[in-house]
Amino acid sequence: MVNDAITDDLKRRFLEEAQKQGFVAVGFAPAVDDPLRTRRLTEWLDAGFHGDMAWMEDRVDVRRGPASMWPEANSVIALAMSYAPASDPLALESVGDRARISTYAQGADYHDVMKKALKRLARWLVAETEKAGLGDKRLKLFVDTAPVMEKPLAQLAGLGWQGKHTNLVSRDHGSWLFLGAIYSEVAFAPDEPHDDRCGSCTACQRACPTAAFPEPYRLDARRCISYLTIELKGPIPHEFRKAMGNRIYGCDDCLAVCPWNKFAQNAARNRAFLPRAELTAPRLAELLALDDAGFRQLFSGSPIKRIGRDRFVRNCLIAAGNSGDTGLLKPVRALLTDADPVVAEAARWASAELEHFL
Repeated sequence: MVNDAITDDLKRRFLEEAQKQGFVAVGFAPAVDDPLRTRRLTEWLDAGFHGDMAWMEDRVDVRRGPASMWPEANSVIALAMSYAPASDPLALESVGDRARISTYAQGADYHDVMKKALKRLARWLVAETEKAGLGDKRLKLFVDTAPVMEKPLAQLAGLGWQGKHTNLVSRDHGSWLFLGAIYSEVAFAPDEPHDDRCGSCTACQRACPTAAFPEPYRLDARRCISYLTIELKGPIPHEFRKAMGNRIYGCDDCLAVCPWNKFAQNAARNRAFLPRAELTAPRLAELLALDDAGFRQLFSGSPIKRIGRDRFVRNCLIAAGNSGDTGLLKPVRALLTDADPVVAEAARWASAELEHFL
């Protein structure tokens, strides 16, 4: 009973400290594996829905849950930061000469922002655990960089539920959440898991431009524009090129139409996630002209930097081909002899598409 009172007080103060560090939602869950989630992951991988993301297959035994990854863990602390946009993410849908970048990638790289905040929280928790007389308790922290199933853990910890678009949905913050986790040897009292509140709504399923959902709660990443523009290294399959429109990095459509977003508050208080002016509605002509040095300079500190100049320009060429703007023919044709064969192929496709409008 004494330890319970101590950990309950520590939990309360941790919540206050997490809020100071910019986290809008925090929940606690037991560090146990989930057989149901494990089965669903195995079925998803067996269906090949992960595409070229071979890292999803690596260490599947560890992905089963916290107990498999770190048996000494007694609690999982799930944390979320909001990046709710101030403007409509779909506003540029029909503006052909401009590119659409997913909301989450218009500001600072969330990996860096969240990891720094989690490290500060971790130091605080270690110090306060020792002060409380609980001994030297170890912990581990994760931000999308390890085989951790953040979304199921967040649901188990009561932060929200995995919606039909497979992302976490919160009653308070909608679909606009970055997730992180701390595994701790401290045995905190768990919070109640969150119920599914999607009901009969199918807005996210109907909004997908490439029909990437074979059924609710199941995503075929091979058809997802986020996968095609970020993870896929080769040519974009022709069957998806027209549907990509002017999306050059990620896709917000299934998130943006979620009715629960009406409760989301703008994340302006976390200035790191405010959109950079040059990324809110960039001109395709300027992006097509980027060489490697220019790409690295423009996207310094951005998650976009990870895909490299060639993959990025490939995406911009698909958007140019879909634009109907013959003014883009010159920068497109300049890439017909690009050193990267994937870029050169995309330039040939875009040039042929634009020539239809001459």
